[in-house]
Amino acid sequence: MRLGDTVKAGQVVALLDPSDVEKNAASAQAQFDAATHSLAFAKQQLDRDRAQARENLIATAQLEQTQNSYTSALAQRDQAQQQLALAKNQLRYATLVADHAGTITAEQADTGQNVSAGQAVYQLAWSGDVDVVSDVPEAALASLTPGHAASVTLPSLPGREFAAKVREIAPAADPQSRTYRVKLTLAAPDPSVRLGMTTNVAFDGAPVAGNAPSITLPATALFHDGPHPAVWVVRTKDDTLELRRVDVARFNERTVTVSQGLQPGERVVLQGVHTVSAGEKVRPVAPLHPQDFAS
Repeated sequence: MRLGDTVKAGQVVALLDPSDVEKNAASAQAQFDAATHSLAFAKQQLDRDRAQARENLIATAQLEQTQNSYTSALAQRDQAQQQLALAKNQLRYATLVADHAGTITAEQADTGQNVSAGQAVYQLAWSGDVDVVSDVPEAALASLTPGHAASVTLPSLPGREFAAKVREIAPAADPQSRTYRVKLTLAAPDPSVRLGMTTNVAFDGAPVAGNAPSITLPATALFHDGPHPAVWVVRTKDDTLELRRVDVARFNERTVTVSQGLQPGERVVLQGVHTVSAGEKVRPVAPLHPQDFAS
């Protein structure tokens, strides 16, 4: 298998060196065969001694000894059977098969490399439905349910729009961003939509935030006030900080779009939001990079 190869469910994708596990399986099989033979012999002895005991031809102590031998042989056979099953399982583990049809997206081991139990060898992207992952603010969550329709656009595919539906909504918010992870499934994806592409999601029927202008900030500016998204605003009169709650309408790859809570021209802290506090006096500094400017 190579990066980008397409595989079917059940297809062999890699083989581990089976020498050691094959020897273990052969040894376990031999021990099981020997234990089975010993059990059969012990059963014959027990049947014979029981018949002789009914005719008072042997002592009771001899019958008890034969019964103990049979019980011991039975336990040894059962133990050997379990060891054989374990050895066969280990032998099957030497053959790695795809559990689902898909495409190899990463190779994490090379030919001849030693790998440990549980170590990933390939990453497999399942074929079929294509999911879009979006982080949604608390204010927009109430209107979303599984099956809710949305429109998806991709910056890398200008002019294209794809229909999607909500498939899954996280039950708890992310502790840092205070947003909820929502997964959507594209209704009719095509080969131009590739794994890992950045998307913009617009949910159908999303509330419009009055006449307040939308303001785009770098994602590093977003903080939280309890469960609510917030930003640090620099007061004009004394250059002190105020933590203000905002409504986030959209999360993009590196930016967030604020629909309520800010006015054009207000100054906000763009970086280091976890290191400042309310009322702290600051000296505003222009961003070093053009992409850090609010718009």
